[in-house]
Amino acid sequence: MRLPDEDILAARLWFQGLQDRIIDGLAEVENAPFLSDSWERAEGGGGRSRLVENGSFLERGGVNFSHVMGTQLPGSATAARKELAGASFEAMGVSLVLHPRNPYVPTVHMNVRLFVAQTPSGDSVWWFGGGMDLTPYYGQEEDARHFHQSCKNALAPFGPEYHPRFKTWCDQYFFLKHRNEPRGVGGVFFDDFSELGFEQSFALTRSVGDAFLGAYLPIAQRRMHMPFGERERDFQAYRRGRYVEFNLVFDRGTLFGLQSGGRTESILMSMPPEVKWRYNWQPEAGSPEARLYTDFLVHRDWLA
Repeated sequence: MRLPDEDILAARLWFQGLQDRIIDGLAEVENAPFLSDSWERAEGGGGRSRLVENGSFLERGGVNFSHVMGTQLPGSATAARKELAGASFEAMGVSLVLHPRNPYVPTVHMNVRLFVAQTPSGDSVWWFGGGMDLTPYYGQEEDARHFHQSCKNALAPFGPEYHPRFKTWCDQYFFLKHRNEPRGVGGVFFDDFSELGFEQSFALTRSVGDAFLGAYLPIAQRRMHMPFGERERDFQAYRRGRYVEFNLVFDRGTLFGLQSGGRTESILMSMPPEVKWRYNWQPEAGSPEARLYTDFLVHRDWLA
């Protein structure tokens, strides 16, 4: 059965509205205006990138909307659905990454999306995906608890099983296997999700997207004026290297965008502006930097 055009339009309008609402909400912490950059894709579709660099709060932050079409799903999208290899597709969603200037404010990522594949018989195979996760440099338990509680609250109306399931999925997905460490303190993540039917699966996705500002802004407002020096900035740049490694090696959204001929500037705006790598470096035992590894980059139930 083909997914009705009105369902696809409703999703598109909500994603576009979400981008606008998030940009408006970020004005509470960022004084600089976001650049608006609309683009089109030769194979079909396009999007709008909203970006700020060297802002008062954000060293770089981007909130992207895209709606692209193609004649053949790339491998990153069919890895779990081999039967759809060669299907035409539409993909739309909102993806954001915020890299604050202050090392005491965590980096944050959020993404919500819809894929629709058209089989040769004319049937639609669709699914939603998304989530959000928090990447601190100097962790605060209060912040981690607030973020995870916000994620749990967003999923609660759809059943008690979704938060523990999607939290575990997030912990497993945002994990750097070659480093044997998580990217941050997690959050929630889901993909290939259609089990509630279109209306309720879309409602769950909307609930996650709409929860973002309430999950992140209180953390940003608590930490954005904390004093810091070169030591903290240096450690922030070092840990940002892990973010780059994950995005380029494991992130499905980055791989899909590049493999499907997406707009490179928009795809890679998730990268932090300043990054450092060091050979075989370890923080000094007992230092604030070491506490990130011992207390935060560990598997943990933050709401226990």
